[in-house]
Amino acid sequence: MLEGIIIKGLGGFYYVKTSEGIIESRARGVFREDDVTPLIGDRVKIKISEEDGTGYIVEINERKTQLLRPPVANVTQAIVVMSVKNPNINTWLLDKFLLMVEYEGLDIVICINKYDLDKDLCEGFKVIYEKAGYKVLLTSCKLDIGIDSLKKYLYGNISVFAGPSGVGKSSLLNMVDDRLNLETASISNKTKRGKHTTRHIELLEIDDTSYILDTPGFSSLNLDFIKDGSFVKRNFREINKYGKECRFLTCLHDKEPNCAVKEKVEEGIIDEGRYNNYLLLLNEVRNMRRY
Repeated sequence: MLEGIIIKGLGGFYYVKTSEGIIESRARGVFREDDVTPLIGDRVKIKISEEDGTGYIVEINERKTQLLRPPVANVTQAIVVMSVKNPNINTWLLDKFLLMVEYEGLDIVICINKYDLDKDLCEGFKVIYEKAGYKVLLTSCKLDIGIDSLKKYLYGNISVFAGPSGVGKSSLLNMVDDRLNLETASISNKTKRGKHTTRHIELLEIDDTSYILDTPGFSSLNLDFIKDGSFVKRNFREINKYGKECRFLTCLHDKEPNCAVKEKVEEGIIDEGRYNNYLLLLNEVRNMRRY
């Protein structure tokens, strides 16, 4: 019996990286009976058929984490990538990504890419999000800036790269390890948005302990996993921090009186743009729950 990690799934087959190479495998019927589906990132045990050399997954180790979108297991860290320009950074979308990753309980690194296009704007966003409590990297593939720092965050982790199309995720990954040779695409001149280059979900190996999950780009997220507005306030880090000073424990920092969060916004301690995005996402959740 061999142990390994599922790095790809296509057409009912699972490709398991083992000490003896990558083994094309199928899942035993017992998993279907138990309503368990093997996921990319799963640590598994397989048996090899003597007839055709196909592997059969016979055991799935306990999962440390399990994401719904994308459906992967054992991811430990999210690298949320946005470009400062081309396409222009969308902080509402960034904050929506952060909310989703906070829900999954992963470590978070914000990567603001294309530093060469507007250094001052990049530095400004770095200050805002570090003040909010996040680790922030500024990167440029063109100038080879921030790539070594990005590599340090990746080692020893299974990291998911998330972000909209065209922000340079594949280019960054190719800079991290040129063996990956991922397809990159230009930005549409008409929409200034990226064209999707990642076609399927796959774990990309850096070394025996480090993997990267490159996922298809997307520009919108459904917040239907959020049950109420209190989740939003708890997972905007700086709002959660200062919200404990509010007069009312149930304060959502919107129209309530004696709100410490609104005071911090007026004082410039909480960034006004982040606060406005918080209100937009709070109202989005409220409107979903209304129907």
